[in-house]
Amino acid sequence: MTRALHHTPLRRVSDLALWALASLHLLVLVSFLIILGFVSKAKAEDAGACGGRNILADMKQQDPAAYAAVETEAAKVPNGKGLFWKIEKPGIAPSWLLGTMHVTDPRVIAMPKGAPEAFARSEVTIVESDEILDEKKASAALLAKPSLTMMSDGKTIQSVLSKDDADKLSAALKKRGIPLSAVSRMQPWMLSSFVALSPCELSRKGKGEPFLDQKLAKDTVAAGKPVKGLETMEEQLSAMASIPLDFHMKSLMEMISLGDKMADVTATMTDLYLSGDIGMTMPMLKSVAPDGTEGEGYAEFEERIVTQRNKVMAERALPVIEQGNAFMAVGALHLPGKDGLVELFRAKGFTVTPAF
Repeated sequence: MTRALHHTPLRRVSDLALWALASLHLLVLVSFLIILGFVSKAKAEDAGACGGRNILADMKQQDPAAYAAVETEAAKVPNGKGLFWKIEKPGIAPSWLLGTMHVTDPRVIAMPKGAPEAFARSEVTIVESDEILDEKKASAALLAKPSLTMMSDGKTIQSVLSKDDADKLSAALKKRGIPLSAVSRMQPWMLSSFVALSPCELSRKGKGEPFLDQKLAKDTVAAGKPVKGLETMEEQLSAMASIPLDFHMKSLMEMISLGDKMADVTATMTDLYLSGDIGMTMPMLKSVAPDGTEGEGYAEFEERIVTQRNKVMAERALPVIEQGNAFMAVGALHLPGKDGLVELFRAKGFTVTPAF
């Protein structure tokens, strides 16, 4: 392992990975910030390449043994390769399952080979939440239930952080045009989602460019076809709220401590996504963590934010899949693993195979 990787504070990058690929839609937070007037008009030059180095590419060159260990661990992940899957059962027209990133990156928007054609031919689109079709309505609904987005009992972010940590958070938010005082009562997982956004991603979102799931939903409506949502945003936020506050606070601060290394994490995760190597995501992140572990509370986070939601998604999608010719697009980390959607649909009697 290189010195740079050893000294990078990535102890809870695993949490960031789940957040970035499989958690609630960042659209909600950006909507809040736009409503509050804190997101300045994006500069044209900010919308270009996001930058960042591929951690795995560096590791492969500088520490081949560490890279081989990541590959070995990734190979153990069931269905760890592939973004786009075909779902079949005798007597039913095939349906399709696409793993997504909830980002506006043009490379992600383009989708893998065969997906655009399958999407165009499909009769219904399934997404995590159909509320992404109307962000203002979704934001208003969540604002009506402040306990999901705001701290209660007079608590503020500053009241649960040391002065040093509060100053670090304030500086990180200031770089993004947000005064800490304006969002001091916001739940830490909301702030985490904002910190996770790269400047170029924030720029594109600020200009109203849709992320992949949202674009698919809007294109479906424009084509006069139905969109089916599997969860409400309230359910997604409630899942986050069920995790202890201490875990979220530690994750927020450790995410901030990454500093410019956040760009490397994002770049690597995006490259893995584009290559379809989803199973390598978590082993890679664990390999560059100083202690090589997921961190305290990770298992509970994964269980509530990924595994339990996988089961809900599969159960709610099943009636639509049973009708055939559906196009299902959900966060990519919901697909692999023994409790992932690919295995859950197989358990329901479907044949699920990589498409194209």
